[in-house]
Amino acid sequence: MAKKPQGAAKLFVLDTNVLMHDPSSLFRFEEHDIFLPMVTLEELDNNKKGVTEVARNARQASRYLEEIVGTNLVNLELGCPLAINGNRHLTGRLFLQTTQVNVELPGLAGSIADNQILAVVLDLRKRFPERQVTLVSKDINIRIKARALGMPAEDYFNDKVLEDSEILYSGMKELPADFWDKHSKAMESWQESGRMFYRLTGPLCKTFLINEFVFFEYDKPFHAIVRSLDGNTAVLEIVKDHLQAKHNVWGITARNREQNFALNLLMDPEVDFVSLLGQAGTGKTLLTLASALTQVLDKKIYSEIIMTRVTVPVGEDIGFLPGTEEEKMAPWMGALEDNLEVLNRGDDEAGEWGRAATQDLIRSRIKVKSLNFMRGRTFLNKFLIIDEAQNLTPKQMKTLITRAGPGTKVVCLGNIAQIDTPYLTEGSSGLTYVVDRFKGWSHNGHVTLQRGERSRLADFAAEAL
Repeated sequence: MAKKPQGAAKLFVLDTNVLMHDPSSLFRFEEHDIFLPMVTLEELDNNKKGVTEVARNARQASRYLEEIVGTNLVNLELGCPLAINGNRHLTGRLFLQTTQVNVELPGLAGSIADNQILAVVLDLRKRFPERQVTLVSKDINIRIKARALGMPAEDYFNDKVLEDSEILYSGMKELPADFWDKHSKAMESWQESGRMFYRLTGPLCKTFLINEFVFFEYDKPFHAIVRSLDGNTAVLEIVKDHLQAKHNVWGITARNREQNFALNLLMDPEVDFVSLLGQAGTGKTLLTLASALTQVLDKKIYSEIIMTRVTVPVGEDIGFLPGTEEEKMAPWMGALEDNLEVLNRGDDEAGEWGRAATQDLIRSRIKVKSLNFMRGRTFLNKFLIIDEAQNLTPKQMKTLITRAGPGTKVVCLGNIAQIDTPYLTEGSSGLTYVVDRFKGWSHNGHVTLQRGERSRLADFAAEAL
């Protein structure tokens, strides 16, 4: 391999799981060089079969490698330029392992794939002492082993939207006590089709985002949503108060401020995409189903409800399930059943027969679909609910949201503290990705629900356990 001068680009050795997590990682190291051990290529080959996301990524990574290496078979020692297709700005090169490495690893079995990668890193450090050689892997254990042997090792962070989930957009902003003193000088207010609007000018308006909720909780509480922005001027609309029984949605009233904000977004036909974050018991699924049923059965804005979720088991998988797509998805849809029970219990006057008839009507309008069959579909005038969205990768999230045709509303529900998919973290989850990328778009809304509303037992368990 050609030596680079002192202070030159770093050399990153990639583990297989980085390529299988994000095939485009090959083009994410800018001016730095990439080295692929032979065992990485071997593992890519072993994982290419099947229809899983991992297998698809392994095949895509192999295609990229062929594009990079394909025309450079003359001298691999000099490396292959990574500047291909749309990545012309890259100055780094790709190196493949072309010689056998014979490095003794203290106390580690040499035949295991991870240990072979560590041997390659150790060998490169000896051969190129003037260059910084770093191992990049999504596997915590190999990173610990590397550090124990005195080698620098890093996680792959390029697909992380946020370093810290604490700074994720919450969808709402608390106004300070002196807000009205600074923003009410040239204030205008008017009513339009039963809704109240305010036009305010002041320094804080610059920090607002479209469809962000603002609230003032001092002498006169004020809850509004930002409808338009123009420099230092913002138009705010007073939110509908779903805390009152007369403004209930399918018999459900909001129990706190955040739930009220969520219902305002879910019931707004101008908002095409809603994301609700919150821990277990904050009412995400209940509020979404209540507003979906109202708009499908009463207002007839949408033709039916489609519900889907990622089928990642918390414990051991229960194996093969007989039946249709809906029947196979039934065990995953316990949350749907529980919430329909609550929504159907509200009407005491209807009696047993009336409730059974309502239940049949509701079920005829709710379709449960598997994520596996979403490619190529288009949903027209549907209310699409994606549950447990924190287990989706950004790529899967894009595949799902782009299914939406005219008149379709998409609602993503999830809790980024409960990710069950391997190699996904709070910062790289598809849910975090859409919340961050969609904020400020005029047809998007987001709320982070704070308070659990299940029971005192569930609240205590969430805090104490």
